Amino acid sequence: MTETTEINPETPSEITFKDLDLSPEILKSLDDVGYEKPSPIQAEIIPHVSAGRDVLGQAQTGTGKTAAFALPILSKIDMSIKTPQVLVLAPTRELAIQVAEAFQKYAKHMKGFHVLPIYGGSSYDGQLRQLKRGVHVVVGTPGRVMDHMRRKTLKLDNLKTLVLDEADEMLRMGFIDDVEWVLEQTPPTRQIALFSATMPTQIRKITNNYLNKPVHVTIKGKATTAVTIRQRYWMVSGRHKLDALTRILEAETFDGIIIFVRTKTATVELAEKLQARGYSAAALNGDIAQNQREQIVNKLKKGQIDILIGTDVVARGLDVERISHVINYDVPHDTESYVHRIGRTGRAGRSGEAILFVAPREKRMLYAIERATNQRVELYVMPSTEDINNKRIEDFKQKITTTLEANGLELFSKIIEEYEEEHNIPAQEIAAALAKMVQGSEPFLLKDMPKVRAGRDEPRDLRSHGGNREYHDKPLAKGFSRYRLEVGSDLDVRSGNIVGAIANEAGIDSEFINNIVIRDDHSTVDLPEGMPDSIFKTLKKTRIAGKAINLEQVEVEFGGDEPRKRRGNFRGGGRGGDRGGRSGGGRGRPGNNRGSRSGGGERSGGGRGRGAPRRGR
Repeated sequence: MTETTEINPETPSEITFKDLDLSPEILKSLDDVGYEKPSPIQAEIIPHVSAGRDVLGQAQTGTGKTAAFALPILSKIDMSIKTPQVLVLAPTRELAIQVAEAFQKYAKHMKGFHVLPIYGGSSYDGQLRQLKRGVHVVVGTPGRVMDHMRRKTLKLDNLKTLVLDEADEMLRMGFIDDVEWVLEQTPPTRQIALFSATMPTQIRKITNNYLNKPVHVTIKGKATTAVTIRQRYWMVSGRHKLDALTRILEAETFDGIIIFVRTKTATVELAEKLQARGYSAAALNGDIAQNQREQIVNKLKKGQIDILIGTDVVARGLDVERISHVINYDVPHDTESYVHRIGRTGRAGRSGEAILFVAPREKRMLYAIERATNQRVELYVMPSTEDINNKRIEDFKQKITTTLEANGLELFSKIIEEYEEEHNIPAQEIAAALAKMVQGSEPFLLKDMPKVRAGRDEPRDLRSHGGNREYHDKPLAKGFSRYRLEVGSDLDVRSGNIVGAIANEAGIDSEFINNIVIRDDHSTVDLPEGMPDSIFKTLKKTRIAGKAINLEQVEVEFGGDEPRKRRGNFRGGGRGGDRGGRSGGGRGRPGNNRGSRSGGGERSGGGRGRGAPRRGR
């Protein structure tokens, strides 16, 4: 039977690491790194792991779970045994490396201790040499661990503890069968510590089948993100994202940044675009060789790279102290991914900034994120052109000050002095010419603010925009209704696509399809009022650029002149065509339905029309 313990993270604890029966060497290492009190999950789990009990820990990233299992495990290591006593399975190479580094850090004062990370993409030779030499702890990804076990190069006869870190992520990545295979090959006497942010059915199944009366420790009522992380969003989509990102990078004071995108290709493309704008940026994705990926992360840690563009899987587990900002260039697929992403900043009590780019059609995910994190995501206040220009000027002045304070200006001072005497030009003008030379052809000051939101330069808070009311450039003429289509310039939709689709599906002459306005993620169009239900239903399912337009009528004020014609607008689908009824009876007028796949009959609610499908008869 599982013993369950729920922890309220807001309840203060007086427990210290010295109260947790850890070895003197471990306590000394904790003093070195400045750890004073254990986190709630550490205070609860460490005693159980020390006692040899199986543990099921349910907690989000950033709660300190690595130390929760590493510290008691290290305190029990038998240094005389040179074969693996501990195996930690992790979903990604990056997380495996991070966990191995944590073991090494905590075991700083344990002479002769060896931990080995093993993962795909790295040489077998180096791993084999270290395994032969002897290791106490192995941290690896399931696939590579299985390879070594099958080759008999990783022997687990003396295994005492098996840790499954981020089990739900291993399930999501398709490793769960591999995990079970490894579990089946390990000694039945081993202790198991399983950690997972969520408890889906298959994780519960593993718990029931392999864990022996585990203690279930979960963080109760905890916001899933650190309170030290300031969360903001900016409403932008499509081709405007890069302009918005550039503006934010100029406005924000940052140390290191991780930018999350959805695809491997996007990491490279965005890195190249930022490099072209003068930023020190690099892509990190699964197609990059492992040794090169490690070099990129090291450069980020050392300050040789300031911006890292990565995907969810690759950047998972990264713990770089100088990350001050996380920017979600692409909205994550779920709230858990968002939590993992922004957890790369604001770690260990440090402050952090998280900025989310949201397209209007993605606002539901914004609300879901707020519910999941128990925090309101603020609207980002984009700096004005004047603000950016003032900052550029101040940065330029600071560069002058820094250069003046440096040594080695004597030669250049002499050259300027000679030029001033030879050409009788003031030093101020010479300095201005030199500054222009350095700047090059790129304008120093911005002329206007880039449009970073569909339809308007200034954003509206999504929460203040209720209902289906649409803001439009032109008044609505009498006899017409305005409709919204859920396709826009993001899909390269043009007015001709909209006219063609509506004319073919609804049988409306193009002269009655008025006032098309195409925005990033949606469009609007004015159509004759009195649209029959059958045509409305057909148009709702009509696809443009592969996406259903999901037609909806919107509220607008009337104004302007009456159109030139108002009779016979719905040809083949209006009042005349409707005589055929839903069964497609009656001939109606063929109108514009040349070659239409729904020119009449049952789907358009009118007569047969030229080119109508057979089912409309």
